[in-house]
Amino acid sequence: MKFSTSSILAIIALSAATQQSNAFSMQSHSRTSFGLRTAPQPTAMRSSPMMKISNTAITALQAATDPASEQETEVQRLKAMATKIRAEVAELESQQATERTKFTEKIFQEFDANNDGDVSLDELKAALERTFKMEIADESVESLMKDFDKSGDGKLQIDEMVSVEQFRSRLEYLVQDEKRKTSEATRSAAKSAEVSELIESQLALINDNPPTGTDKAVSVLPYLFPLMDGLMFGQFLLKDASNPFFGVVAAIYVLYRSIPFSGVLTFFGLSAGSNNLSLNRLVRFNMQQAIYLDIALFLPALVGAITAAASSSLFGYELPPGIAEIGSDAVFLTLLATLGYSTVSSLLGAEPDKIPFISDAVNKRVPSIDISMFDSEGRFVPPQLKEKEDDDNEKKDTL
Repeated sequence: MKFSTSSILAIIALSAATQQSNAFSMQSHSRTSFGLRTAPQPTAMRSSPMMKISNTAITALQAATDPASEQETEVQRLKAMATKIRAEVAELESQQATERTKFTEKIFQEFDANNDGDVSLDELKAALERTFKMEIADESVESLMKDFDKSGDGKLQIDEMVSVEQFRSRLEYLVQDEKRKTSEATRSAAKSAEVSELIESQLALINDNPPTGTDKAVSVLPYLFPLMDGLMFGQFLLKDASNPFFGVVAAIYVLYRSIPFSGVLTFFGLSAGSNNLSLNRLVRFNMQQAIYLDIALFLPALVGAITAAASSSLFGYELPPGIAEIGSDAVFLTLLATLGYSTVSSLLGAEPDKIPFISDAVNKRVPSIDISMFDSEGRFVPPQLKEKEDDDNEKKDTL
């Protein structure tokens, strides 16, 4: 249990009173022991001062040890202390505000050269350069004015004035920010130059130049691939062995079929060649178009197989004579016309890009390479992938 100061004083008073009472009793006993007789004391005399002090001490002790009384006294003391502290803080804040006002007025007078009550942009620049002994860029002064000019009139009034240290801090920030931007611009320029150099080096490897005579001749050869696979549709037109065209085609076909997996090897060879950017674009274009033409022959071949199955006894239905022959002849003649157009156009140095559907697909697969097809890192981005990314970005924007 904790005792306050008043409690301790009451206990001390009670102890002293007790000691005095004991001493008085001993003195009376001593007198009786030595035969001294004392007169009887009146009743009023029995209540001695020491007993009064003792009673007072007991009363004080009881009051001091009363929890409610002690708590109330402590609360009153704390309230008094809080009132005193608030008064001291208010006085200190008032003094500081007065000092700040005087300091601000002094700075404003130093900055306001013509004493017109406003600090203009020129006055601010001159005062700052005079204070910091350094040349300050006009852009930095304009930024300072914009930051501290709360009214937006392009001038500083006294209520907008700040300390020199605030000007210094803001200037240091602007200088650091300018250095950061300059450094970023330098790095960006260096990176742009590096990327441009990389793109130019890659473009130099891409042969999109006008085709030479050799390029024109080589660009025709890929069309032998769909011709060999399309000869089965010319079985009715190539019956005459005396036809010189038949002899040449037959010799090429025999050589082509003598190679194991000739069709598969030719397909992958042409596919790899169409992706070889060192080859002339005309050669690459014709390689890819030859592959697509060969793939296109799958549809009439499928129709022919179904027709043959329908005309057999499997379905118990026979087609009129000559239907299969007419269909095969039409496919073969169409193939010859397409290959003829592609061959003549290639020999003239022009891309045979007028074949419906197929040429459009080839152009997407073998596009003309330009600088717009490279990203910011100098990486080549195919048009299909770029279109997909653009579509995805549009979808995100709409969301």
